[in-house]
Amino acid sequence: MTAVALAFDLGGTDLRAAIVSRAGEVRQSLTVPTRARDGVDAVLDQMASLAEKLTAQADDEIAGVGLGAPGPLDPVAGIMIAPPTLAGWHDIPVVERLSARLGLPVFLDNDANVAALGEWHYGAGRGFETVLFVTVSTGIGGGVVSHGRIFHGSRGLAVEIGHMTLSGSGPTCLCGNVGCFEALASGTALGHRGAEAALRPGGEKIAAAQSDIGRPGARAVVEAARVGDPVALALIAQEAEWLGIGLTNLLHIFSPDIVVIGGGLSNAFDLLIGGIRSVVATRAMSAYRDVVIVRAELGTNAGLVGAAGLVLPAQGVVTRGGDQT
Repeated sequence: MTAVALAFDLGGTDLRAAIVSRAGEVRQSLTVPTRARDGVDAVLDQMASLAEKLTAQADDEIAGVGLGAPGPLDPVAGIMIAPPTLAGWHDIPVVERLSARLGLPVFLDNDANVAALGEWHYGAGRGFETVLFVTVSTGIGGGVVSHGRIFHGSRGLAVEIGHMTLSGSGPTCLCGNVGCFEALASGTALGHRGAEAALRPGGEKIAAAQSDIGRPGARAVVEAARVGDPVALALIAQEAEWLGIGLTNLLHIFSPDIVVIGGGLSNAFDLLIGGIRSVVATRAMSAYRDVVIVRAELGTNAGLVGAAGLVLPAQGVVTRGGDQT
């Protein structure tokens, strides 16, 4: 019997779960909206329910559980410290609590870290020594894999890029500060700008897209932009500018070989990349301007594949502590 992993990708919008093989194959998967505002027990109940459904279909041995979750968190202690996108999650020993529910060992890491690991080994980062993964969705997160090792920093808190300050003013972030990368350039931020534009003259196509989708959000802006709506295209250009400014800072800090963009807003990568590259070409020092920027290959599976790698590391992958398997 082959060992597989039960993987979770816990986001502020969606909770994904899957059975994943050592080769990175997603065999079965389920996605539900995260009960992000309902507290810890509600989300743990969701995870237990998904686990029950998936393991009932699995023929192989479940070796353990890999959990990619929003930071800040401590992967060694197994504690989620205070993720801004999940209400009530303050210093929660999620590894202990989830393991008790599922009866399996649980391995925790930042969601962007595990997605970076998945892309480095199986996706767009294959063959590169240092990969910077940036996820742009409900929030903004980042992970760096260098020579097969996730860069954790002290207590596993490194690369919380969504909360670096890009501006001295602007919308208030969920972390309480203003001018954060996440508050300015996340899918949520784009969705807020789109909702405001939909109420003004000229925003009719965004409003129509919202009606079709059923709610305001970044997706409505993207859909309107794809049919050439000038208001939506202006919002996309603004989004690309903020992303380009943030990425320029990250290029200077981490000097990666490649930048991989994932998350829900990566579905608009083709609309954004021209503006992003223009900003990088203008703002980055010359030595950093030729770094490759690509869309994630694993899509929404990046976090699941990477989380599974915490349980069943592929040969040659170092996940933490420097021990190579």
